[in-house]
Amino acid sequence: MATQDTNRRDFMKIGSTAIAATAVSWNATSYAKIIGANDRVKVGIVGCGDRMKGALIPAFHANSKDTNFEIVAVSDIWNRRRDEGATYIQKITGSPVVAVRNNDELYARKDVDAVMIATADFQHALHGVEAVNAGRDAYVEKPTAHTMDDARKFRAAVHKTGKIVQVGTQRRSTPSYMKAAEYIKSGKFGDIVMVEMTWNVNQPGRWRRPDVVPLLKEQDTDWKRYLMNRPHEPFDARKYLEFRLFWPYSSGIPDQWLVHQIDTVHWFTGLPHPRSVVANGGIYLWKDGRKNWDTMTAVFDYGPLDDLTKGFQVQYTSRFTNSAGGVKELYYSNGGMLDMSKQTVTPTGGLTARMAAQMKMQANLLPSFSLVEKATSMETGAGTHVDNETSANVRNWMECVRSRKTPNADIEAGYSHSIALCMNIAAIQTGQKVTFDDKTQQVLAGGKVHV
Repeated sequence: MATQDTNRRDFMKIGSTAIAATAVSWNATSYAKIIGANDRVKVGIVGCGDRMKGALIPAFHANSKDTNFEIVAVSDIWNRRRDEGATYIQKITGSPVVAVRNNDELYARKDVDAVMIATADFQHALHGVEAVNAGRDAYVEKPTAHTMDDARKFRAAVHKTGKIVQVGTQRRSTPSYMKAAEYIKSGKFGDIVMVEMTWNVNQPGRWRRPDVVPLLKEQDTDWKRYLMNRPHEPFDARKYLEFRLFWPYSSGIPDQWLVHQIDTVHWFTGLPHPRSVVANGGIYLWKDGRKNWDTMTAVFDYGPLDDLTKGFQVQYTSRFTNSAGGVKELYYSNGGMLDMSKQTVTPTGGLTARMAAQMKMQANLLPSFSLVEKATSMETGAGTHVDNETSANVRNWMECVRSRKTPNADIEAGYSHSIALCMNIAAIQTGQKVTFDDKTQQVLAGGKVHV
């Protein structure tokens, strides 16, 4: 019992440190110590769709007053979203913003210091490259990239320019995940032996926009700019607005959900990418013209690299067709389980005294404790709500723009989840076991480079 009490006390000390790291108190004295701290940071919005309006702008607004940040412009190639976005931002912030037709016009402005980017999945890396090469810091939604070419270009641009880039994997700024990361790295959890991850919903309308698709006309947007470096094809309003259902604009489940969860594996372990990936699945129920799977199972192998090192697998399952199981992230060691869906550590499955005695070993059972109280949403003061995870991640970016420190979800974190994502996509598209060449930074399927 004494060992468990000590373990718990040590962990709570770790937790206090983690929370402090994500809840820095910024005041006039703090800002005065930083060069340019009294200058207002003026931000441009790139892409004003559901994610931007529903989460990022409310999170920004909730933290903007005491960090002295302000939205001054919105860029969207669809005139409807551009105009509605400007109206929405003015309603939320109480200040007018300039609406511009595209990013060229945005970066030609002298009053934009940084940008927040929430565009289609395939555009994130390229829009990130545009931003940092234009001399702007950037908050860029996940996934960072779903092709290695785009991922390498974005990573290189960030390192070359030295700009502050935060990736939208907000778990990295969430107290319970920060505490879990510190706990695992402390060694008290033991070696990870298995990870089970699930993301299940029963939503035929997930990522569908049937009410909005008929409203989008080609003459009201810029289809060429939308495609960026993807192959040209005729205008398709579904692929513009329901891009998550269509490759090469998204891979669906891996782009949207896998990257959040696999990112925690890299964070907790320090491993940069899987050793191999296999995947299976298909479109089993929702025959609505989509090209991306509605059901997927994938296995990510993380070692062992040799006879002396240890390893584990990540079993990942996701479906749109039945919500049983919900969203889960379960980490197992020989001593028990860390359950991020319940935010607890328990001795579940640990080595019992009876089983240990057979090999003249000691029992190995973790103490039970909670990581943190369940996160709640908060009122922004403008009739909207923001979840604490997104708010913490946006705030961390703001603080790092001021301090020039490395943000919690930096470009290296984004690059690592992009490798796992690209490996997963290659496994889906080829049906083969996929590996990664560290020397060339290429994904290999059947020993051949997969683009």
